[in-house]
Amino acid sequence: MSEIQDILINAQKAQNSILQMDDFAKKQLLQLLAQAISGKSEEIILENKKDTIKLDAEDPKLDRLILNTERITNLCKSLLAVAELPDPTGVLLSEKTLDNGLLVKKVTVALGVVAVIYESRPNVTLDVASLCLRSGNVCLLRGGQNAYHTNLILIAIIRQVLAANGYNANIVQQLPAEREFIIDILTADKYIDVIIPRGSTQLIDYVRKNATVPVIETGAGVCHTYVESTAILDQAVAVVVNAKVSRPSVCNSLDTIVVDNAIAAEFLAMASPELEKYNVTVYGDNQSYEILSTIGFSRLNKASEEDFGREFLDFKCSIKIVNGIEEALEHINQYSSKHSEAILTEDPEKGELFLTQVDAAAVYL
Repeated sequence: MSEIQDILINAQKAQNSILQMDDFAKKQLLQLLAQAISGKSEEIILENKKDTIKLDAEDPKLDRLILNTERITNLCKSLLAVAELPDPTGVLLSEKTLDNGLLVKKVTVALGVVAVIYESRPNVTLDVASLCLRSGNVCLLRGGQNAYHTNLILIAIIRQVLAANGYNANIVQQLPAEREFIIDILTADKYIDVIIPRGSTQLIDYVRKNATVPVIETGAGVCHTYVESTAILDQAVAVVVNAKVSRPSVCNSLDTIVVDNAIAAEFLAMASPELEKYNVTVYGDNQSYEILSTIGFSRLNKASEEDFGREFLDFKCSIKIVNGIEEALEHINQYSSKHSEAILTEDPEKGELFLTQVDAAAVYL
């Protein structure tokens, strides 16, 4: 604990500084941060290359680590968008006068010190810092070691903007990336008010099981697309392939294709050349394995139980063939991580059934 105790103490002290910011000050600070990030884009890209050069060019995690001019521009736009959000603090939720004349008000306040543990996505650094600043929270950021240099410069810029505007730079701090400090962070309930893990199932499970600090759990993404029997197949192929290959390393990329038995053979015959083109490895249930074997699909494996409910984060997916929407719903609700689920159908009633019966944060029709 001694290695990070200074960081934790400084975070607590910094709460006084952020509490001095009114709505205008927080908005202005984020606007200035966007300008600073944009002005130092070349430096950020150079530091980012120190991280990306360590990954193999074929590693799907490389895409979410890369920062280029376009992505930095989008990050700045996101900062400006957060600046325009309404201030969530100081909102009167309710009030009442007790029998003794005492007026009681319920008003929103900041959480305090928020620690976020995440993996190889440097955009999360700015996302979290901006949301914490807008909501009046001190934040401690622990990114993955493979984004070390990128996170270092981003956090340095944030701290420079804070200090230049008369605020305590320790409102935003970087926690050590080394694994041996994780347990110290998770058990620092004297200093940290809430901890948020963002990343793989393994990371989230580890934090939940070992933290004494309260945890806000974000779900890993095990995402399904159900191709229902009335779907327009060429459109379905385009949607499914895009959902799998456009950015396979992000948490809302497609993991399992659920296909109605009535159109399975035709759909897989149409989809297989596209999946082959992008070198997607398929883990098929018995029926889809047989169909794809007959077609001659090369990157094919028989699915095990573990391949359903698995977040691949790679050019890989599983396929499950079902007899109708009820079986599809049963499969999805059994294996879903409740992140993002989709149905492709031309039947309004089945679409509505899917929307109401699937338990997920985002459901697409």
